[in-house]
Amino acid sequence: MLVAGAPAYALVPPVSAQTSTVARTSDGHPNLEGIWQAVNTAAWDVQDHSGKFGVPAGQGIVEGNEIPYQPWALAQKKTNYEKRASLDPEAKCQMPGVPRITYLPYPFQIFQSGEYIAIVYEYIHINRIIHLDGSAHPDPELIEFWMGDSRGHWEGNTLVVDVTNFTDKTWFDRAGNFHSANLHVIERYTPTGPDHLQYEATIEDPKVFTRPWKISFPLYRRQDKNVQLLEYECYAYAEEQQ
Repeated sequence: MLVAGAPAYALVPPVSAQTSTVARTSDGHPNLEGIWQAVNTAAWDVQDHSGKFGVPAGQGIVEGNEIPYQPWALAQKKTNYEKRASLDPEAKCQMPGVPRITYLPYPFQIFQSGEYIAIVYEYIHINRIIHLDGSAHPDPELIEFWMGDSRGHWEGNTLVVDVTNFTDKTWFDRAGNFHSANLHVIERYTPTGPDHLQYEATIEDPKVFTRPWKISFPLYRRQDKNVQLLEYECYAYAEEQQ
């Protein structure tokens, strides 16, 4: 009866107790290696949305549920949605960009060393290197990337990743939310237990938005027996090969 009547918070270990169980590398940083996956509906729409044919209902990952578009950009977002079947880069099997790749419904695997962190995604064989050596981004006027250029560092238990040098060709979801080549993303990966990461991304693009905005959601370590990344070949790509 004492257990049944105890308040819920008394049954949840404090964050410090949870993070104390996190495995660490030889240099003392959290060991993020493993296969991870988001469990949400942000791939369809990063904001709250109702269900419809082919779209599961879902709660958004945008803090405050508001994307602060400039007026012209909000109109463009609506146009993107109306023409999503032909305009969405994912529909054309192109790289989805950051942060979109993180909440697509496919797992990804993290490999970690002292100098870099590599992320391999099941979706169309994408891989990404996060440099931890303190080096600077290349000149965005000279080179851009579908997945951006990633430079990381540790802040306590949190891996902070600064991502720039984007192309303007990627979207945030299938609902038409978009950005320009001036996109700047700050990702934060924080262990909250041995099998959970809290993912946060602050998004800034002064050409499209009136202020920075933020998304957040948990990532779960896959516990399946003999779990491994499989191959996902995009349908349009496979069709072209026939």
